[in-house]
Amino acid sequence: MLTITEIMKLLPHRYPMLLVDRVIEIEEGKRIVGLKNVSANEQFFQGHFPGAPVMPGVLIVEAMAQCAAILGLRDMPDREKKLFLFGGVDKARFRRPVVPGDQLRLECVVLHRRSLSVKIHGKATVDGQLVAEAELFSVLIDRPE
Repeated sequence: MLTITEIMKLLPHRYPMLLVDRVIEIEEGKRIVGLKNVSANEQFFQGHFPGAPVMPGVLIVEAMAQCAAILGLRDMPDREKKLFLFGGVDKARFRRPVVPGDQLRLECVVLHRRSLSVKIHGKATVDGQLVAEAELFSVLIDRPE
């Protein structure tokens, strides 16, 4: 539904922090599903952990947040002047390691939305198995010039 080129028009993130490769489903204002292909070439695997590479849990949560930001920014006027920042993370749970070769399926559902904030439930799966989930709270700010 959205390619990496279209995602890069919505998010300010770039390598190595852009963690969504494709969006495959969108229900406007309600739900989004994105994909992250986890490659052995990811920069973080150099130190996490040599000989036993595991994707850091905080980056899985960041990938969920980026998916949610795509949903929030997609139809926003003047979106190039806005940023979503973390306001909080609750109920984060990590169920199994994510390793090179995995494809993360990132699903975010809006729980509550206000004009300048949103709370979502995010879950990440690999091959249909839950690997992580969390409730994320984000606030919308004007991007510094």
